[in-house]
Amino acid sequence: MGSEDAAGKTGESAAVSTAVNFAEQAKDFHEGVKAPNRSFLSICKSLFAGGVAGGVSRTAVAPLERLKILLQVQNPHSIRYNGTVQGLKYIWKTEGIRGLFKGNGTNCARIVPNSAVKFFSYDEASRGILWVYRQQTGQEDAELTPLLRLGAGACAGILAMSATYPMDMVRGRLTVQTEKSPTQYRGIFHAVRTVFIEEGPRALYKGWLPSVIGVVPYVGLNFAVYESLKDWLIKHNGLEDYSELGVTTKLLCGAAAGTVGQTVAYPLDVIRRRMQMAGWKHATSVVTGDGKSKAPVEYTGMIDAFRKTVRHEGFGALYKGLIPNSVKVVPSIAIAFVTYELVKDILGVEMKISE
Repeated sequence: MGSEDAAGKTGESAAVSTAVNFAEQAKDFHEGVKAPNRSFLSICKSLFAGGVAGGVSRTAVAPLERLKILLQVQNPHSIRYNGTVQGLKYIWKTEGIRGLFKGNGTNCARIVPNSAVKFFSYDEASRGILWVYRQQTGQEDAELTPLLRLGAGACAGILAMSATYPMDMVRGRLTVQTEKSPTQYRGIFHAVRTVFIEEGPRALYKGWLPSVIGVVPYVGLNFAVYESLKDWLIKHNGLEDYSELGVTTKLLCGAAAGTVGQTVAYPLDVIRRRMQMAGWKHATSVVTGDGKSKAPVEYTGMIDAFRKTVRHEGFGALYKGLIPNSVKVVPSIAIAFVTYELVKDILGVEMKISE
């Protein structure tokens, strides 16, 4: 019995030692990235702040978002929307104020969780990447480089896009519908159900590949440029931390980030939208293969969509809607970043981006 007791005590000691080692490793991890433990309440607050940021920023530019999509998919042989001002006036005249915000409810239903996941994922990815970077370099006070921020932003964008992509697919089709078009979709859930039944579950992810490829430079550059600009301003002006930067300064940083990101990724957004509309006979307009047939264009994949678009409409077609999109993106990204940080300050969330 004595030997059994000794063995039991030895096992208990080993278990305690293992638990202590795990606790010390976890402590080292958090101390290594100089960030507090993420409580459940803190995570919820961070997700909420990201959702609010997405909803506010997207609603503020909803008319420009709808016009951008209409410009992207309209038939080049039947032009209805010719520029930002003319396009907005035409929508107002033919559909009223409700037309300017058509699809915004669906858009917010998608962008709120998308934004929540994106900002939260960026926070967490930044912490993880920073820890690995410090372990590899042996520099405990090392900070994130622009390239590492680009990687963290890319991870966040891919996760957010994949999680909410079916909502984006449905939002695109609801946005393209007009009162003169045959009514097919009555709302979000009806659209999802109709697409699932008539076109199959894979149709809900049409254009997913160019979306994921496009989100890497877009979201990655947004975060990398925004955070790097703030770092530069703090060091250049001899400030203590991010809280000393004014709202106007942060808005300008966000505007610059949005401009860079959307310019690089815009062609992929056009291809994604066209792939989403492919095969849907009730779209407002379809791009015909020979300029005469009214049959919807079918794409075998992302490369085929690029090839057919450039061949039939020229390279400039990849930038259709870029002007209203630029007008939209500049305030949208800026508002999203600043709103996110303001809401986190109000809620008292301990960890901010890049801290």
